[in-house]
Amino acid sequence: MSLSKDETKHGTTTIGMITKEGAVIAADKRATMGYLIAHKAVDKVLPITDDIMMTTAGMVGDAQMLAKYLKAELELYEIRKDKKITVKAASTLLSNILYGNRFTVPFYVQLILAGRDDSGYHIYSLSPDGSNLKDDYVSTGSGSVMAYGVLEDKYNKDMSLEDGIKLAARALKSAMARDVASGNGIDVFTITEKGIEKISDKTIEKIIK
Repeated sequence: MSLSKDETKHGTTTIGMITKEGAVIAADKRATMGYLIAHKAVDKVLPITDDIMMTTAGMVGDAQMLAKYLKAELELYEIRKDKKITVKAASTLLSNILYGNRFTVPFYVQLILAGRDDSGYHIYSLSPDGSNLKDDYVSTGSGSVMAYGVLEDKYNKDMSLEDGIKLAARALKSAMARDVASGNGIDVFTITEKGIEKISDKTIEKIIK
């Protein structure tokens, strides 16, 4: 994740995947400015609602603004409709925001939107041009090539939530070992029927050792 539009724009690694028991979302914690490590404790997995989260890769300011914007829009939706928005509708709204700015001042981001609704668990990846793609597992950012190598080999949609947590942590460890823009720790979250939960740092450290 970058702090300057004149420097690296997609320096990070984020992951989202579906398991049989819920969704797993993960990211590293490093922010870069070119070859400078500008920050070592950036939150790249952001809660939007009680059941929807967003990961951010790209410009810190753009990502934070989009998260605030989307959170406000989804709160308004729930007030007006008296019901929670579906993950698909939330991803479409975010996609429309990105698409509407593609020719003026585009948002320099790659996003993963993950969540739970009445139809199950869903993962969407979104790009600055407004593309909105659904998949069982997704990785974004400069370390995604290394992460995908692990995910392609080990991912199984029928895996348990625990195995999904382990796979996300190991895929991020692989990316951090080779991508200079990814590092300084791992955040892993789950979305289940109980809501959003952060996996403890001690648990992640035990997995990657």
